Amino acid sequence: MAFNIVLVAPEIPNNTGNIGRLCLGTNSELHLIKPLGFEINDSRLKRAGLDYWQHLKVNYYDSWEAFLALHSDKKMAFFSSHGQNSFWEIPFSKDMFLIFGKESTGLPAAITSAHKEQLYQIPLYSPHIRSLNLANAVGITIYEGLRQLT
Repeated sequence: MAFNIVLVAPEIPNNTGNIGRLCLGTNSELHLIKPLGFEINDSRLKRAGLDYWQHLKVNYYDSWEAFLALHSDKKMAFFSSHGQNSFWEIPFSKDMFLIFGKESTGLPAAITSAHKEQLYQIPLYSPHIRSLNLANAVGITIYEGLRQLT
């Protein structure tokens, strides 16, 4: 497995479907933390994930606390437009957990404040946008991590 992609309360099924497809293509595992802004059987999720969803390794958690109860000892990187460190500085490792927040507001403040040393941002070179699309951010991050590891 390459990485563990964690989506905290994702809201848009198309993004999650695209991220699932990306996970399968990179031999990564997807972790979805509720609440989800859609049903797993949502047609938009299936359309974005196409017929690949059945092959994807997906884990579901009822809350952030339930996720941490199982994985708090793992190496993690958290992503936020408020991160002080560039994602170019991440010391990627195999099976690392890459944590992304929901599309509208990102990661909750309680998570970002508790993990400031592991909080990274993807640089933006235009003042006209606040953030990248979630699926794009995950794609950029996975492939940079793979580049560093190969």
